[in-house]
Amino acid sequence: MLQDPRLHEPRMYTTSADYVYTELRHEIITKQKKPGQRLPEVNIAVQMGVSRTPVREALRRLASEGLVLIIPNSGARVASPSRREMEDAYVVREDLEVLAVRLAAGRVSDRHLRRLEETLLEEERAFSERNLELYLEVNEGFHKIIAEASGNRVLKEYVENILARTNVYIVFYDPFYDIESNSSTTEHRAIIDALRAQDADAAANLMRQHIRVSQNSLDKPEDFEPRN
Repeated sequence: MLQDPRLHEPRMYTTSADYVYTELRHEIITKQKKPGQRLPEVNIAVQMGVSRTPVREALRRLASEGLVLIIPNSGARVASPSRREMEDAYVVREDLEVLAVRLAAGRVSDRHLRRLEETLLEEERAFSERNLELYLEVNEGFHKIIAEASGNRVLKEYVENILARTNVYIVFYDPFYDIESNSSTTEHRAIIDALRAQDADAAANLMRQHIRVSQNSLDKPEDFEPRN
């Protein structure tokens, strides 16, 4: 499991690039850096006591995850997904996950249901600790288990891909640290119950509603002003 970002104690790193990557990723996920904010290589290198080479490598890794945008002849910035991009992605995610849960309802095993229950407990703990890094991991895990239970390997790969994309939006625009209660756990509980009952229609409707609630809970990109 990922480390609680509130503790964020010094750790041993294999390379300088690993160090820079982990530190920058932590700052982005914990919203210390905002969408559109510039990430000058020289400044980061000085602040972290490394050369520019590991900084450049770390930024490329973050860009591959969708957290950073590298613009030729301009440098790197924290990504700032547009409202249209987010809407398009959630349309795809909704259809993929509704199909996955509908298939899973007829094939889900006791092992899958136990894993979903365990993930739900971890999700509750992550939220209570306000650990966004852990929350993203276990939340994504919940949906991956359902995709796996569908029995369709191609669909599972597509679901994993779209989850990685929409998790980026959660990092930037979810009011995770400001809300008092988390409706996601209640919605996940209802989906588990529908799967256990092998009720494909109920599971599909619950998943569709869950995805739409998740999307609507995000702040809008225009609410954030890029930083220089």
